[in-house]
Amino acid sequence: MDRLTLRVSPDLLRRFDAAAADQGGRSRLLRRLMEQAAQAPFPEPVRSPPAAGSGKLTLRFGQPDLALLEAEAASTGLSRTQWTVALVRRRLHDRPQLTRHEALALIEMRRELRRIGVNVNQIARALNTAVLDGRVLDLEVAQLAAFRDEIAVWIDSLGEAFQGNLAYWSARV
Repeated sequence: MDRLTLRVSPDLLRRFDAAAADQGGRSRLLRRLMEQAAQAPFPEPVRSPPAAGSGKLTLRFGQPDLALLEAEAASTGLSRTQWTVALVRRRLHDRPQLTRHEALALIEMRRELRRIGVNVNQIARALNTAVLDGRVLDLEVAQLAAFRDEIAVWIDSLGEAFQGNLAYWSARV
């Protein structure tokens, strides 16, 4: 005999089991409903072609491994499917796989670097167009040095973020 597997919400399963209790059980009621459905005329299904370049992969894990997978995925804020896809993509494409939180943090870093870059451009433009006395020039140069240091910190942070991400998704020995 063939087997049919489907996912249903716990509430739907509870209600179905209650209905199936006096019908001979879950399997018997399902077979009866399927027989009835197979006898009824159905319109020809309209099948949409599968999305280009996509496919489905089904993995089966034992309960201990599944529990570990779910815990690891939850610790990163991903579902187990998202976590597994990220792991496979990391190995296939050799590039970081970012969670939503990480992506938002990197977007914020980009904004900060852009803000600093705009300030540096404004200072450089002022230095190129103005004749400044020694004290004002020293302040501008000091501000440029502070921006340079801040940019270096952000760039180091980005590098650490990417290295940490790559290390997380790499094979553990």
